[in-house]
Amino acid sequence: MFERLFPRQKRAQDPLPQPDAQLALGALLVRVAMADHNYQASEVGQIDRILSATFGLKPLEAAKLRATCEALERHAPGTPEFAEILRNEVEYADRKALADAMWSVALADGERDDSEESQLTEIETALGLTDADIAAARENALRGN
Repeated sequence: MFERLFPRQKRAQDPLPQPDAQLALGALLVRVAMADHNYQASEVGQIDRILSATFGLKPLEAAKLRATCEALERHAPGTPEFAEILRNEVEYADRKALADAMWSVALADGERDDSEESQLTEIETALGLTDADIAAARENALRGN
């Protein structure tokens, strides 16, 4: 009865930040991990380690950044828009390193998944990587596991 008289109002969500290179990378890492619809703790941990190492963050700061990236990934633009931010702000050699990092996320759960690999290929292509560099990143990742 009280619910009808005094309906609960949804709390207004804070607006999402405008994506920059940091957020775009994090969102793409999350996107790779979620591609198989099975977002595991091992993948979350790997994303946090990558964010921490890449941006010099403490573990808690990396976890907070990842949480923001998770929200951004759910509600923000598609892969091409995130990749464009990275293409504009990150040198080619560093984008190649990002591909390696994304492969480490995809393989963090110990399983190869076609949907994750497909997502990775889309991201690597959108990052402007050459076919040879995409193949090398895949080979390096698979050789490491």
